[in-house]
Amino acid sequence: MMIVIDLIRGRGVEDALTILHFSPKHAAKTAEKVLRSAISNLQSKDEGGRVDTATMYVKEVFVNGGPMVKRIQPAPMGRAFRVRKRSHHLTIVVATREAKAAAKPAAPKPAAAEEPAPKPKKKATKATKATKQAPKIETKES
Repeated sequence: MMIVIDLIRGRGVEDALTILHFSPKHAAKTAEKVLRSAISNLQSKDEGGRVDTATMYVKEVFVNGGPMVKRIQPAPMGRAFRVRKRSHHLTIVVATREAKAAAKPAAPKPAAAEEPAPKPKKKATKATKATKQAPKIETKES
């Protein structure tokens, strides 16, 4: 299920439905049903009428473990193996995107929230080069 879910995370609703519809995985059918239900819930929740599916995207998707049904399978020498039939809980959150033109000017980035830019390196001058060199040792010969 996680393989299928990772394909649609963060994508537009139309793209996600196309991916799930043509995916050969068995879990894609269940995920497609849940996604269609989430789209329908968002459209019925909106008081203004239908929401355009072009502005919708998959905001959040996760799979949690559900209850396990435990069965026993016969094994050699009178033993038994436990078979755990797993189930899961699938959650898909669908949201609408804001208009791109309106979002850019309305949200300026505050300067305090950003980290200060690194200071540019100063070019080495002749004086700094001289201090970096090893001192010369003079010896007298007698």
